[in-house]
Amino acid sequence: MAAQIPNEAPKELNAADASQNPGAAAKAKTTPAGDDHDDDSDDEADGAAANGTGAPADAKKKKKRKPRKKKKNPTSQTDPPRVLISQLFPNKTYPKGEEVEYKDENNYRTTNEEKRHLDNLNSDFLTDFREAAEVHRQVRQWAKKTIKPGQTLTDIANGIEDSVRALTGHQGLTDGDAQIAGMGFPTGLSINHCAAHYTPNAGNKMVLQQEDVMKVDFGVHVNGRIVDSAFTMAFESKYDNLLLAVKEATNAGIREAGIDARVGEIGGVIQETMESFEVEIDGTTYPVKSIRNLTGHNILPYSIHGTKAVPIVKSNDQTKMEEGDVFAIETFGSTGNGYVRDDMETSHYAKRGDSQHTDLRLSSAKSLLNVINKNFGTLPFCRRYLDRLGEDKYLLGLNNLVNNGIVEAYPPLCDKKGSYTAQFEHTILIRPTVKEVISRGEDY
Repeated sequence: MAAQIPNEAPKELNAADASQNPGAAAKAKTTPAGDDHDDDSDDEADGAAANGTGAPADAKKKKKRKPRKKKKNPTSQTDPPRVLISQLFPNKTYPKGEEVEYKDENNYRTTNEEKRHLDNLNSDFLTDFREAAEVHRQVRQWAKKTIKPGQTLTDIANGIEDSVRALTGHQGLTDGDAQIAGMGFPTGLSINHCAAHYTPNAGNKMVLQQEDVMKVDFGVHVNGRIVDSAFTMAFESKYDNLLLAVKEATNAGIREAGIDARVGEIGGVIQETMESFEVEIDGTTYPVKSIRNLTGHNILPYSIHGTKAVPIVKSNDQTKMEEGDVFAIETFGSTGNGYVRDDMETSHYAKRGDSQHTDLRLSSAKSLLNVINKNFGTLPFCRRYLDRLGEDKYLLGLNNLVNNGIVEAYPPLCDKKGSYTAQFEHTILIRPTVKEVISRGEDY
């Protein structure tokens, strides 16, 4: 919420002056601010009567009122982040991501006039994505500085989400506001053997520990253009090689991505990079495995998971990346089985874009669907978001929507207990002229 420009503080009346001239105190209360004319004319008349000349004995010099200083637009972000990104970039000239020229037979696209013209036609598309990406960068860089062992996962998640909403300028508390801009994907805080889709529900008291490996995965959207990016935090150096393996695998996937690239071949490069690493933890050496049943994905407007997947192991999938596609290249490494299953309490949900009309018999399901349609549409949400909107006793209705195929549930995905998993993710735009790693920052 924008802060009001503070009014100038009223001048205090000196107590001694007031006792000598009681009328002054009364006048200070009753005379409108800025109305100096009557006071001056009275003083002048008194002076003229005293010397009989018709001119004031001591003409008062009127004080020139200093013009109020205009409040300047902020030039830097606060801690925690609360300054609108649009105020930091008033002309909407948001930073570009990392632009990578196409290679081989697509190299001509970098300078081709027709392709450059197509790129220029997408100015709104690029502006929305770049704004969302800058919000993500600033929030995650703040989060990396402030997240420490001893914090609850609820406090961490709320800190990230409050910052995203503040920077986009959309709190998401009125109908439709969260669909203009804000959270594009709930803040995942998946610990150790849990690889993805865990965020605390109401009443969760889990505390981040010194020995934990935590995946921080959240999305930001502007007008439905979703930037999905993730990183892993660990506080012990023994996990360094695990994190490095996954970061290198993600970067390898990004390098291979581009127009006409086949997703199965990209998966092979990711797997080869990932599994060239091993990590020693507490005296035991583990090979780092690609989690074979997790993938990257393309992103569509208001839909985090599109129709194409990017495997992180070698496959025969011949699907090609195409001009105009938006992909989340995300990779997951594990010291366990390299395979995840649904586990723990579900928190993530999203309305299915392909859901058919269903006559719902449960009144709580009908009511909740109306709330979801108005506030999220097909954007993913979590149970904390429903709590925040004042919804209560909604679980029966929510489960009914899931059972009827209207809402998709995304349970936490976990490898075997005792293992450690890591994740890194970036969003890339397959533009006509270049590949843009839109979420790239100085941090990763």
